Amino acid sequence: MKVGIIGLPQTGKKTLFQILTGNEIKEPSKAFKPLPGAADILDSRFNKLVEMYEPKKNVRARIDLVLLPKMEAETISKGEIFRDIADMDAICHVVRAFEDDAIYHAQGSVDAIRDFEMVNSELIMHDQIFAEKRIERLEAMVKKIKDEDQQKELALMNKLKDTLEVEKPLRLIELMDDEEKMIRSYPFITRKKLVIAVNVSEDDLGNEVLLSSFKQSCETQEMEVMLVSAKVEAEIAMLDTQEEKDEFLEDLGITQTALESLTKLCLKSLNLISFFTVGKDEVRQWLVRKGAKTPQAAGVIHSDLERGFIRGEVFKYDELMEAGSEAELKKGGKIYVEGKDYLVEDGDILNIRFSV
Repeated sequence: MKVGIIGLPQTGKKTLFQILTGNEIKEPSKAFKPLPGAADILDSRFNKLVEMYEPKKNVRARIDLVLLPKMEAETISKGEIFRDIADMDAICHVVRAFEDDAIYHAQGSVDAIRDFEMVNSELIMHDQIFAEKRIERLEAMVKKIKDEDQQKELALMNKLKDTLEVEKPLRLIELMDDEEKMIRSYPFITRKKLVIAVNVSEDDLGNEVLLSSFKQSCETQEMEVMLVSAKVEAEIAMLDTQEEKDEFLEDLGITQTALESLTKLCLKSLNLISFFTVGKDEVRQWLVRKGAKTPQAAGVIHSDLERGFIRGEVFKYDELMEAGSEAELKKGGKIYVEGKDYLVEDGDILNIRFSV
């Protein structure tokens, strides 16, 4: 599952990518090539479980991130940027809202809403052009041979085009399974989930007015939005200990880093949830599709666990923290035995029983 990071020049997306992945970018020659990386899922629940169990080994879940070429005239005219975006499962659009005279702005001034809407328009236009070309081709084919599947696709394409013409993304349309199958291989970008990361100065981290100016558009277009300060995150990343980082956050009045919030939104956009396995040997975080049942979660750990699944012992993170230990949970009858139809919830701690 890949999240592509996009944005106009000088938005801070490269800095965020470097902080998230730990990949230092030095080669300007790669400016027009996608740069892959992987980021740890930052989750305070994982930290608490490691503190509680003191395991020999701990493993965070990771998410694949790809820094895509900046959206400027050259990459847009060539169209390569859109092919790169089409390969992603979700998109994180970094929008600049910070003022800095030392960093130029491609549009001559900082206007976050303008830039946000401009990029949205480019993505919608890309999909509209593709839909129109596909309609032309289908109409020509239907004139020659009355094929039922082609007629169905033509009707669907016209429905998609109508939505795009009123500048609405395709993710707003609910498609039937057969319709989804028809367009699965097509490079529609606005079907993908979109996270908006508004890159602000330290002073604007709590700017609710700025955040609310994005929220209305984002809610109506099914996007997630948050404020992040790449500059502040870079300063946090340079601190040596977790204690120093916690003190820094406390001084700023922040309960968690923006990067923790950002990875959570990326997971949400990919329809993924976290579950955990715990013990003295290892504490590990796993990712699974929302709506997955216990055997599917077992299969994420190892295919043998899914194949030979018998039952799952489940306990809840919040209840474990409240009880203070597994022993206390057992006394309270809060370790649950679940079968193959149990839907795994975010934060569940699983112990899989199996036989192969």
